[in-house]
Amino acid sequence: MVAIISTGHDVADARLHRTVAALRRAGANVQVRGLGDASRAPEGCTVTTSPPAGKIRRGLRALAWPWLSRADVVMTIDPDTALAAYLAARARRVIWVADVHEDYQALLKDRSWVPRPLLSALRGAVGLLNRLIAHADLVVVADDHIPPPRAARRVIMRNEPDFSLLPAVREHRGEGPWRAVHIGDNRTSRGLRTMVEAVAATINDANPWHLDIVGPVASGDRAWFDERLSKPDTRHIVHHGRLAPAKAWSVAATADVGLCLLTSTPAFVDSMPSKVYEYLGCGLPAVATPLPRVVELLHRTGAGVIVDGVGETAGALRRFATDPAWRESLVAASVEAAQAARERRNTYDATAAGIISLIGGGSAPRADKL
Repeated sequence: MVAIISTGHDVADARLHRTVAALRRAGANVQVRGLGDASRAPEGCTVTTSPPAGKIRRGLRALAWPWLSRADVVMTIDPDTALAAYLAARARRVIWVADVHEDYQALLKDRSWVPRPLLSALRGAVGLLNRLIAHADLVVVADDHIPPPRAARRVIMRNEPDFSLLPAVREHRGEGPWRAVHIGDNRTSRGLRTMVEAVAATINDANPWHLDIVGPVASGDRAWFDERLSKPDTRHIVHHGRLAPAKAWSVAATADVGLCLLTSTPAFVDSMPSKVYEYLGCGLPAVATPLPRVVELLHRTGAGVIVDGVGETAGALRRFATDPAWRESLVAASVEAAQAARERRNTYDATAAGIISLIGGGSAPRADKL
């Protein structure tokens, strides 16, 4: 039995769904304790959910939840659960796996709710928790640059697609209406305002663009977003809210391009956003901002276009709609990238096998084995 615990992630989280699916394919029974609507949780596991809470209640959950499981493996996602998970694992002689989704120290700079005077103290606290996480029986990180950089057992489980959760490769139409999609969290630093204004700019074109936005909108952007979507030039923009991954990606089955318009913040500059892999895995050209690793991928595959700001984003959408030769080259490259990606090994399955091996006293593979 593997118990996955998160005090900060909704059970609709895509990486959580991919992890559970791989563990189940490896033969594990899985329990999930997290936030949100249980109907959006991964299939085939036991689920316990709670509503999101304030900082004090979340802190109490972080201290308590790792002790509640009777599983062979306790897998934590958030750094605030590290202390309780460490103590519970040692006291009960169970296996602790820490799955680190992001560089949480860097991410603090991107959060408007973090008081500037407290930023250094909070970053220091996260740094201490990262040092504790390094003592987990297995540390699973989403990318090379994500801390902790050293641990007894550390594997890299990149946010690559699990094609069992994605639709088939897109069969593109040769004419409009044209549809763009964005799947994930929505806030200014993730391109929310850029994508809305770029699509709104096409409203009077011969073939105006439609935009499907899937995922929650940050509280700091909510008032602006609601007010903006009340205007006539955004009538082709639909917000679907948070959906389970399979339902979220079913929206992409009708799209022509996928948007990934992250700002170059400390949390994002070294990252490779999972949605770019997923767009290409569906055969969708990506329209993305110039993060270095995204630039390298799209230049290498030819499966997308790099933009910066509202004007360039709107220009790329207009060119896609009106330049058939350019559009067809992007589509052909994205379909080729999708076919190549679907032939590669699934890193989630490799990590799941490593976790199962720990239950039997084996050795999990190291990062260079994945």
